Amino acid sequence: MAHYDLNTSQLREYVGILRAGDTVSLTGTVYTARDAAHKKILAALEAGEAVPFDLQDSVVYYAGPTPAKPGQVIGSCGPTTSGRMDPFSPTLIEKGQVCMIGKGVRNQAVHDAMQKYGCVYMVAIGGAGAVIADSVKSLEVVAYDELGCESVKRLTVENFPAIVSMDAQGGSLYATGIAQFRTAE
Repeated sequence: MAHYDLNTSQLREYVGILRAGDTVSLTGTVYTARDAAHKKILAALEAGEAVPFDLQDSVVYYAGPTPAKPGQVIGSCGPTTSGRMDPFSPTLIEKGQVCMIGKGVRNQAVHDAMQKYGCVYMVAIGGAGAVIADSVKSLEVVAYDELGCESVKRLTVENFPAIVSMDAQGGSLYATGIAQFRTAE
């Protein structure tokens, strides 16, 4: 397992290098979107309409940040359960999304799309939303303001901490972790 300090604009060239278990500090542009926003994005794609951000090489963090306190850029910004995005993710990966960040296991259709099109899934530490918020340097709501905390936001992040949990080569911390546990029994 290795550690990488990466700009989000470099992720496409690292998809073939990153492996499940690697740690990453991300700097650059990250979009937040949860299930309600994903539903709207997919509906726009199906209708042939513009989506709120360029999906090609995009990094999407499954989070609905809380409002910022005075003097802060953002409130708590912890990950939400990624499985809720599974119905939408294969299409977004096919359209060019290079990285998803959240928490929890993904289904096989998502992992298959990751391998076919080149995408990584990273986890952020649940319960560490205040720590993660420290990496956010700016925030702009770019779409679906009516969704409140679930609107799509463009974040500029610096040293955002994450762990590659599923890679584009088929590696999965979830699979290896379960196998190691069963071997230890």
